[in-house]
Amino acid sequence: MENINGTIRQDFKGKSARRIRRQGKVPGILYGVNRNNYLFEVSELELNREIHNNGEHAILNLIVEEEPHKVFIKEVQRDSVSHKIIHVDMEEITKDKTITAEIPINYVGEDRSTTSGAIVQREKNSVKISCTPEKLPKFINVDLSKAQVGSVYRVADLEIGSEISINDNIDSIIALISIEKSLE
Repeated sequence: MENINGTIRQDFKGKSARRIRRQGKVPGILYGVNRNNYLFEVSELELNREIHNNGEHAILNLIVEEEPHKVFIKEVQRDSVSHKIIHVDMEEITKDKTITAEIPINYVGEDRSTTSGAIVQREKNSVKISCTPEKLPKFINVDLSKAQVGSVYRVADLEIGSEISINDNIDSIIALISIEKSLE
């Protein structure tokens, strides 16, 4: 985990966020339990690198005005057309505090189940979990290599550690295996 450097935002008027984005920076907000919320800006390249390496809900070391903060990326807002990051929300964390996050589902072995003409219908791309910061996974794998037509994968079928609790309905469907109508 590398350090990411930020600076406190001084200008809150009008279109200051747009001006910050034009300079190659991303505006953000940092909040926590025993702290006042404050606005900051961070380099877009640094933030993209950390999100690429550690995931969109990563734990980072944010240094703002030479003060280190261990933070959790709570939300990343993207432009709907260009998909560039336009805002980031970060929450300061402590080791013993439980955090809640949407973790992406990584479908593995999909090519084996689709070679026989089956289709994988993905119903969910992420699942909401709660855990301590050091147990936070980057993603959750779902193995589809042994799937057959008619197989149904539910949230309850996810294999995760006992220290992680799932906040979604365990009966909700995450993937279905069906067959193309033209092959029936």
